[in-house]
Amino acid sequence: MDSTHPLQPTPQVVPITRTHASCHEGLAGTVSAVRGTIVDVRFQDALPPIRHLLRGEIRGGGAVALEVMAQLDSLTVRAVALTPTRGLARGTAIRSTGDGIRVPVGPGVLGRMFNVFGDPVDGGPPIASASSGQREERRSIYLPPVALSRRSCREGIFETGIKAIDVLAPLERGGNGGMFGGAGVGKTVLVMEMIHNLVAGNQGVSIFCGIGERCREGEEIHRRLAEAGVLDRTVLVFGQMDEAPGARFRVGHTALTMAEYFRDDAHQDVLLLIDNIFRFVQAGMEVSGLLGQIPSTLGYQPTLASELGELEERIASTEGSAITSVQAVYVPADDFSDPAVVHAFSHLSSRIVLSRARAGHGLLPAVDPLRSGSSMLVPRVVGARHYRLARDVRRTLAEYADLRDIIAMLGIDELTREDRRVVNRARRLERFLTQPFFTTSQFTGHPGRRVGLDDALTGCERILADEFAETDESALYMIGSIDEVHAPSVCSPAAPKGVDSS
Repeated sequence: MDSTHPLQPTPQVVPITRTHASCHEGLAGTVSAVRGTIVDVRFQDALPPIRHLLRGEIRGGGAVALEVMAQLDSLTVRAVALTPTRGLARGTAIRSTGDGIRVPVGPGVLGRMFNVFGDPVDGGPPIASASSGQREERRSIYLPPVALSRRSCREGIFETGIKAIDVLAPLERGGNGGMFGGAGVGKTVLVMEMIHNLVAGNQGVSIFCGIGERCREGEEIHRRLAEAGVLDRTVLVFGQMDEAPGARFRVGHTALTMAEYFRDDAHQDVLLLIDNIFRFVQAGMEVSGLLGQIPSTLGYQPTLASELGELEERIASTEGSAITSVQAVYVPADDFSDPAVVHAFSHLSSRIVLSRARAGHGLLPAVDPLRSGSSMLVPRVVGARHYRLARDVRRTLAEYADLRDIIAMLGIDELTREDRRVVNRARRLERFLTQPFFTTSQFTGHPGRRVGLDDALTGCERILADEFAETDESALYMIGSIDEVHAPSVCSPAAPKGVDSS
């Protein structure tokens, strides 16, 4: 990896090939206006269609890539820049590539890091083709969703190895799961742990899509995956925070095209992790504003619902393989009524809500058990035992939340005997649902744990049966399975000081 700037290669002019030739290939035009990242290009004879890619050379070296967004008249198109426009001037020659953005697919992308164009940005060699001596296969990033007739009707859950998620908000295999939370509550850490657990424990492929990620975060993710030994079954796709909004707006489609190859051609299960879907919405809002569209509620683009739906509807399962998506969703000012959050909710089958209060108390992962949920949590999908235990856990924690004010004012001794039992169970459940992560073990000093669903359910069942009523609650904090409470070789860490007695 290039140590100077691992995610930002020097822009180069990509030669136009005849592999996907069309009547619009090679159309010549000139720049007639430049307004930030919005560029008007005037052509001589015919216009390239919407979403076609235009390229040109910038004064002083370098290149510019543009995507057609609108046809203003019979000779002029309005395009959004996917690369920096510094140095671009009126009169600059522009040529149509004859097609939209096409990215490489196939086994050769595994273990590599790409930008929105599918160009490697990890300093490694060019992508190896699937067949020796043949040109690499590239596909359009705007493929249609899977037809309803090809979609699988089977319902199943996708285990993550994280107790709080698997018990209370199980992910749907071939569905969309969202992690909602404000800044600093652990969304990215949870995504990294899922990559580690799912790639290490399954034979599928993991694709990480960073929308608006910082360069530092991209390098850190790449390094951690390499150290964990799972990089060879992972693909990284980044649209950096310092890139043009057009690039950040399209990078999600790039990742989906690569994921669809492994689902449809290689017939492998794919875990698609997107961090952060809110930045996708932000990029669309920037593009919409630059195009002069009238804003909607709170300044969001009027096409928010359709743009988000176009991305989300491509995530689906087919017979034998599926794309399962987990998306981090930033919640502005912890306001869940924000339009971007509301629209994201409508596409999700699982909702993992992260609580700032729980994170402050050291109850990590900070999954809020009362606000998180899943449409998969029904007896016909997860089974009667899982459904019953999840309801009992949530009811116990809800009763404890109702008793907090009484405990704070009068003390726990003023509660009835049954209420004290509820508090006892709830506090032990809270600590049991914490878990040490592999990706943070170097910071916490606690080795990571991956817990199977059956072990997680057994632990909750034994706590609800008051089997650990006389056990110090700190013994259940930051452990894996419930058997570790009695294991003599395991020294359970003390509960954090931030966890108060109420």
